[in-house]
Amino acid sequence: MYIAELYEIFRHHPAVTIDSRKCPVDSIFFALRGERTDGNLYAEAALKGGCAYAVVDNPNVAKDNRYIVVDDVLKTLQQLAHFHRKALGTPIIGITGTNGKTTTKELLAAVLSTKYNLLYTEGNLNNHIGVPLTLLRLNYDHEMAVIEMGASHVGDIRELVDIVNPNYGIITNIGKGHLEGFGSFEGVLQTKKELYDYIRRTRGMIFIRKEDSVLQSIAQGIEQVTYGESDAFASGRVVSCNPYLVFEWKQQGKIHVVETKLIGDYNLHNALSAVAVGRYFKIPAERISRAIAAYEPTNNRSQLKTTASNKLIIDAYNANPSSMRLAIENFANIDCASKTVILGDMKELGEESLNLHREIVGLLKEKHFDNVLLCGENFNKANEGYLCFPTTEDLVDYLKQNPPKNQYILIKGSHSMGLEKLVDIL
Repeated sequence: MYIAELYEIFRHHPAVTIDSRKCPVDSIFFALRGERTDGNLYAEAALKGGCAYAVVDNPNVAKDNRYIVVDDVLKTLQQLAHFHRKALGTPIIGITGTNGKTTTKELLAAVLSTKYNLLYTEGNLNNHIGVPLTLLRLNYDHEMAVIEMGASHVGDIRELVDIVNPNYGIITNIGKGHLEGFGSFEGVLQTKKELYDYIRRTRGMIFIRKEDSVLQSIAQGIEQVTYGESDAFASGRVVSCNPYLVFEWKQQGKIHVVETKLIGDYNLHNALSAVAVGRYFKIPAERISRAIAAYEPTNNRSQLKTTASNKLIIDAYNANPSSMRLAIENFANIDCASKTVILGDMKELGEESLNLHREIVGLLKEKHFDNVLLCGENFNKANEGYLCFPTTEDLVDYLKQNPPKNQYILIKGSHSMGLEKLVDIL
């Protein structure tokens, strides 16, 4: 079936699902294949559960005209999303970067939603499946969209921008993340650059940190709206960060002070990008500041939690060398009596993994924290003198027997380490 024909069906059945257990009435089920499952095997269940149609790529499961047989379900999902995006023509801001892209997306959404009917990426649905699913939620009521795009291999962003066709772009930063898939920092740079390449080719516009020499080096020939610490379209500076970021920004000589619920002075640039976008789209300064101040991170992303015994900074959603370094340096600058650092392995770093974990151990030694606990295979190999545990379960057992009291505790590691399990016992 041609995409135009499928699109006519989608127009009358605009809800899409890839989970046969969640089938809105009259929706379309896309039978995606995964590493462990084959969605084709659940097409019948989806139809019985309420779906009007099932898109499959195994003709043997098709029993009647409710089954739409295609060559590749994933490609069809992506093509349909692209077709829909082109049909609506909604202005889209595309966001990628090594660190901070989800926080930046959420801040942009908070600011833009004060003026526009906005669609934006939910959670971390930022890959080759999540992006098209997000685009298919667009409707004619939406005035703008903010789409987050993640990558773990060379070419991932090129694939996503060809689906999304963003009018505007933001790369938050470029660092050492997912090196196992990218091969090197140069691979990361090349892949993130694919967003700029698309914007340049289509004569769109980017929001860019003025002082970021890496980003500026790959942004030649693109119209820019800058943000940064001086002489930018949106200029600002850190006022304090103990632990929440307080910053100020200027507009036409007037200074606006914003008390955020964000932990870490590195979030200044994420906040300023939201200021720049808000200003560009003619949102009043007071509304911009209120929206940023009201935003509160969730899902273990630099959350501050006070327990009966301690104060926790929970940053257990993701970790790479650059985000780990920033978190440690920011924690070192917080003014409090006693600090404990609990770190779990950084994943997907390939051949550089051991050296990068050793660098983090070296940084810990420089900062002279009161207590340091490490966890994971990589930290075990890189460790010098700190308590280190093979698994998160071993660390949990230790903390149950040796519960810390009256500590400020930083918890950071890759999501697969499961360090959020520590929260209930701390």
